Amino acid sequence: MQETLEALAAGELSVEAAHARLRGYTTSEAGRFDAARASRTGVPEAILGDRKRPAEIGELAALAVETTDRALVTRVEKAGVEAVREALARHEGVADDAELAYDERARTLTVHAPGFEAPDLDAVVGIITAGTADAEPAGEAAITLEEIGATVERVEDIGVASLARALDVLPDLREADVLVVAAGREGALPTVLAGLLDVPVIALPVAAGYGHGGAGEAALAGALQSCTPLVTVNIDAGFVAGAHAGQLARTIDAARSS
Repeated sequence: MQETLEALAAGELSVEAAHARLRGYTTSEAGRFDAARASRTGVPEAILGDRKRPAEIGELAALAVETTDRALVTRVEKAGVEAVREALARHEGVADDAELAYDERARTLTVHAPGFEAPDLDAVVGIITAGTADAEPAGEAAITLEEIGATVERVEDIGVASLARALDVLPDLREADVLVVAAGREGALPTVLAGLLDVPVIALPVAAGYGHGGAGEAALAGALQSCTPLVTVNIDAGFVAGAHAGQLARTIDAARSS
């Protein structure tokens, strides 16, 4: 506490940043931002863009950068990204030259303040897609993992409609510490890979498909009924899959560092 108060008195911290350090969160008209989540769980707080107004997204992202030197926004459209730029420009305590990176396919935005140093874990997580339609939630998982500090290796389009594609890359997949496997339609790829590899698999069902069991329902049911051991997250839950893989990566990194 003494260190925080001294930094505030010296002008090295804004009032919001000092408040966040002392209480763990900060509050604005747009909501509360959990500034202590990364230190508490190893996973940074993510600002969900869905159902928020662009101005609310911008305000929360600016608070995140002010209090933690970074922001992670998921499910955000271009209007929200522009709102973040505007909020950063007018928000006291936030540097003008913060670095923004927007992945339009994954609909995910990251913001880093100057001098921000991302974590660096000695762990590799493979992000696997069965097909091109799985790219959005897989991308969200990948960006989440990068913010946690894991090395991400992506392998695209190896679905079971042509199992040879998956068999060809098995040696590469065995080099990963954890796999996040995104698949829609019947969602067979996660359970197949879990039966072939000595690597923890996180199934990410995707809302790709139509007719009976469409919108990810068959993929989710197949993963839940898998006879091979894996962990399953909800449909399109890329952030949750990435966060869980990131926590496993942190445990692996700690074991290798000990």
